[in-house]
Amino acid sequence: MRVFLSGASGYIGGSVAAALRATGHTVLGLVRSPQKAEQLRALGIEPVLGNLDDGALLARFAREADAVIHTADADHRAAVEAMLPALAGSGKAFIHTSGSSIVGDQAWGEPSEKTYEDETPFVPGPGRAARVAVNQRVLAGARDGVRAVVISPSLIYGTGRGAHKDSIQVPRLIALARKSGVARHIGRGENLWANVHIDDLADLYVRALAKAPAGASYYAENGENSMRQVCEAISRALGWDGRTQPMTKEESIAEFGEGPAAYTYGSNSRVRATRARRELGWSPRRDALLDTITA
Repeated sequence: MRVFLSGASGYIGGSVAAALRATGHTVLGLVRSPQKAEQLRALGIEPVLGNLDDGALLARFAREADAVIHTADADHRAAVEAMLPALAGSGKAFIHTSGSSIVGDQAWGEPSEKTYEDETPFVPGPGRAARVAVNQRVLAGARDGVRAVVISPSLIYGTGRGAHKDSIQVPRLIALARKSGVARHIGRGENLWANVHIDDLADLYVRALAKAPAGASYYAENGENSMRQVCEAISRALGWDGRTQPMTKEESIAEFGEGPAAYTYGSNSRVRATRARRELGWSPRRDALLDTITA
């Protein structure tokens, strides 16, 4: 297939592009600058110069491609509104990237017993209501003859396969540890996040492109850890014997910003990728998160 991919120079998109090419697909990657376009060419990706606000360009390349994978911005509704109608009645795949923070609470380092499978109902917090609305808009495309699919990754780790090698959460915690001289978590750090290796996640996209049914929504995870466990692993990796230190809510907001502090570093996001395993035969096999940090 010729796949039009937004976010091709990013962490998720670059790894998805590499996995697509390895399985014989041609990738056309949306990119904002000539410099990044050259990076994509070097990786065997056909660059498309533009951005998510260029609705006409997005619609054109969506129509001309055999499938669309959107990894650039989970909250950019205008991009979705440009591409989905262009695919109406075609039966082509439109795979949208969301994130498991849609079920995140505002626990500020406290644990939760709530877990969510792919079809478990939930009410998003105010900071994720707009993202959930975009997901719903994507899935509604199934009624218009689009093979619309949503993938919601959990905390992603591992080295990216594209131009951008680093994820967000763990590298940022490592940078904070280096700056502070100690690994730090919000409150007690007992809040739990599911996680997934970037290579396993890219494999899920390839499988979804091949056979996910219209209207399917998948979480991506292969286990979970508390933020305290993550910070203890970072501490050991830096030679600090697992020592950690709590941050107050106010300190975390000053460090990460209110949204990331509330919905990523301080929240619980305990999801189970049961549907991907059952429906797509997805079987994650990369090293676990804590092993990757301390390797």
